[in-house]
Amino acid sequence: MKNNSKQHIFFVDDQPNIGKAVKDSLEQAGLKVSCFTSADDCLAKLHCQKCDLLITDVKMPGMDGLELLAEVKRSMPSLPVLVITGYGDVPMAVKALKTGAIDFIEKPLDRQSLLSAVRSALKPAAQSDSLSNKGLTGMEVKVLRLILDGKSCKDIADVLHRSVRTIETHRSHIMKKFGVDNAVNLVKKAFAAGLVDMPRNP
Repeated sequence: MKNNSKQHIFFVDDQPNIGKAVKDSLEQAGLKVSCFTSADDCLAKLHCQKCDLLITDVKMPGMDGLELLAEVKRSMPSLPVLVITGYGDVPMAVKALKTGAIDFIEKPLDRQSLLSAVRSALKPAAQSDSLSNKGLTGMEVKVLRLILDGKSCKDIADVLHRSVRTIETHRSHIMKKFGVDNAVNLVKKAFAAGLVDMPRNP
């Protein structure tokens, strides 16, 4: 696919080897990539260079990825930001989306998932997701909200005074309705469907 003017991606991770691997993958896909090992270095360049998409890891010394996200959203609210989160961390994913990330990528990074998330992030956000018609029951909505709070099936069972088995069944139905197979992807879909309130200004 040919691109007259290459889209420019800023990638922030304190591990240079990860930055190199991501740069190689994305440049093979025809994108321009600048890598940074700290949030401060990235911010300094953001104010003087064109950037179409920012991708940042969360856990970094000094300013972490969520602080960088919040800072970018204050000064450049229209810049799309993808956040890299570790190993299905639901509370972290929810926090990233509430702070203004458009999506997140799970570690360990997989080339196809990364490319897919990047392509999607670079597309104009024209499509509105019609997931609100998924037909969740009242109990499924309650279970979903507790999942989004990072609670386990056992915690949810305690809160709703149901058996763990019943909650697992509800969770399974919710996953099926959303067409996902894990809680982190469920978080993404729930946000896309507008089922979670996101503050306008973090």
